[in-house]
Amino acid sequence: MRADRLVSLVLLLRQRGRLTADTLARELEVSTRTVLRDIEALSAAGVPVYAERGRHGGFALLPGFRTELTGLNQDEALALLTAGSGRGEQAFGLGSALASAMRKVVDALPENHQATAGDAARRFLVEPETDLLSRRPATQEVPGTTMTEIRRAVLAGHKLRIHYTATDQPPRWRTVDPIGLVTVRDRGYLLATRSGADRTYRLSRVLAAEELPEPAQRPNAVDLDRVWRERCARFLSGGHIAVLVRVNPERREELLNTVVAVRAAEPDADGWLRLEVTFQDLRHAEWALWQLSTDAEALAPTSLRTALHNRAAEIATRYEATVPDKSL
Repeated sequence: MRADRLVSLVLLLRQRGRLTADTLARELEVSTRTVLRDIEALSAAGVPVYAERGRHGGFALLPGFRTELTGLNQDEALALLTAGSGRGEQAFGLGSALASAMRKVVDALPENHQATAGDAARRFLVEPETDLLSRRPATQEVPGTTMTEIRRAVLAGHKLRIHYTATDQPPRWRTVDPIGLVTVRDRGYLLATRSGADRTYRLSRVLAAEELPEPAQRPNAVDLDRVWRERCARFLSGGHIAVLVRVNPERREELLNTVVAVRAAEPDADGWLRLEVTFQDLRHAEWALWQLSTDAEALAPTSLRTALHNRAAEIATRYEATVPDKSL
């Protein structure tokens, strides 16, 4: 909305001082022409914004101008800035809104606290791209227009029509009753019901979405954390097998690309990683760990260790031939 953009423009000038039209356009994700129109609108509304010409010119506010965005103390603002400094900007297509909100948070502080709060937030790092053990998997992107439709339906309580690609199936349209959105390990999920049955859809598999005008059939209140825990428990108990495995850190990503879910992970004593993961069944687990050769060891269950031992013994027996005759 234009009103929100105008507020963001004023806050950018307050917090950073003189900025060029190109810089403002990049920050606000609009064209330079739109920024110039917004500057004119602010001037017409009595906001003391002025232009400085020349090589180092740009737009600035008269000294002492202050907006009326108050109500946060320093610790409250620090908490919000820290939360916003992580990977939340990638969640549910809210990156621009988060950036705008952070500008308002900073401006809500007394002037003598603004610099210290900003510096303090930079001292905290939440969910970085890389951890001590390995690189995080790539974030699965969802088109902005698709995410907007999904988010609107969830918040408005309307039915949602999605073009969804299930595993090993061609895409098809489904009409669902959205309950909420969940993001975990950089993967987003839509929790919904369809014809009264619980459904969980991975957002990266939604090719298109359309908010419908009909109200969704769902309770007025929801404990999303409880719903997610219950669905995870049902999913992991549905014929899947839990495996405790040690793996060479260099092969961690290969392992994680084959599992259904990761339930726990911690470093092992010798520099390897110890993970509790879930596979579809015993055959799936045996196949996945066999691909890693000696860079992985199944610790439990015993049935998996036995299956891998038997396979290795069979291979060893097959290739236990006499030394080839070099004269041939």
